[in-house]
Amino acid sequence: MAHKKGQGSSRNGRDSAGRRLGLKCGAGQTISAGSIIVRQRGSKIHPGVNVGMGKDHTLFALIDGKVEFGNISGGKKKVSVITED
Repeated sequence: MAHKKGQGSSRNGRDSAGRRLGLKCGAGQTISAGSIIVRQRGSKIHPGVNVGMGKDHTLFALIDGKVEFGNISGGKKKVSVITED
C-alpha cells in the first residue's frame, strides 16, 4: 500500500452553495399575500398574526399589509402582518 496518494489527487476539492436564508423583507415594509418574509432552518422566528409557516419553516404573508416584528414569552421572536388602514 502506498503511503502517499498519486500526484494531483485531492480529497477536499468541493463545497456546496449557500442556501440564501434570512429575512426577505424588513419591518414596516408593505408586502402582498403569499410573499416570503423569512427563510430559515428551524423555527428561529415564529409566525404571528396573518403569517403562515411552510414545511421548511419558511414564513409567508397570508394577507396584504405591513411587516411587524416582535417578541413572545421565552425570549422568542415573531413576525406578523398588519393590515394598512
